[in-house]
Amino acid sequence: MAVVDIVLRTPAADELRSLASTLSTFQRDNGPIQLHPGDLGWFSMRGAEATAQALRAWFCGDTLLALGLLDGPDGLLRLGIDPDQLDNEALARQVSADITDPDRGGLPAGEAVVEARGATALQRVMLADGWELDEPWTPLHCDLNDPVPDTLVTQTGLRVESVGPNRAAAWMEVHWSAFRGTAFGEAERAEVVDWWTTMMDGPFAEQGRSVAALDSEGRMVAIAGVWSAGRGRPGLIEPMGTHRDHRGKGYGAAICQAAGFALREMGASSAIVCAESSNVGAVATYASAGFTPHPPVADLLRQGTA
Repeated sequence: MAVVDIVLRTPAADELRSLASTLSTFQRDNGPIQLHPGDLGWFSMRGAEATAQALRAWFCGDTLLALGLLDGPDGLLRLGIDPDQLDNEALARQVSADITDPDRGGLPAGEAVVEARGATALQRVMLADGWELDEPWTPLHCDLNDPVPDTLVTQTGLRVESVGPNRAAAWMEVHWSAFRGTAFGEAERAEVVDWWTTMMDGPFAEQGRSVAALDSEGRMVAIAGVWSAGRGRPGLIEPMGTHRDHRGKGYGAAICQAAGFALREMGASSAIVCAESSNVGAVATYASAGFTPHPPVADLLRQGTA
């Protein structure tokens, strides 16, 4: 039998939907939380071409075995690997070589972090190649086979709605406040609305929904993005945040619960998310919304050269 090489390549924009479809099949309720189609969806606010250029795809013939997303400028590669290939030694060695040697195009030189959750063979090979364990993350999972309660939403007096273009600016303003905390003026408003519009006009729009929680005065106080991997598969929450002016009121847990409800409507079997273990507040927020935390998992780190 002929040996078929495992080949790394950067895909074209017109392959994004097909890649996301295959990546969806990598999502398993009893498997590790890996790169999810929703991660591609959230990244796609940069545009389809930029999203394709940020992807690294490992094929054996026409079969996708692993997909990586270069997420941001800091050398972070987030991997999704076919669950049936997590112990594939040949794949592990090929992926490790492609991302350890900058000349192969997997990762640029310098400090880098690789998310390879559940990839036992790849982790073993990369640690032998000089990578180190990085900070731990806590995977969290919420079973959606049973109806999701709305107790937290009711207790906080919030109203939950799905956001369309007419509320995109308010949704992104809450996100900006939660994650940046800097001034949000007209220039920022125009920029983030353009990001949201690009994302929702992109190749993953049908898999996503923007959910918001409004208080009794109609102010948007918490948001979540939810992403489907198809019926009967885990759905992802990315991102989730509470406006800085409205923290400490239980709104974060309530929007998590609302996100689970939305994902169940979309046919997801579970809701998944991964939070930095050091962010005890985030882990506690998800846990109070009914998510089960699992043992922490560590990313892989390559130290930069002096």
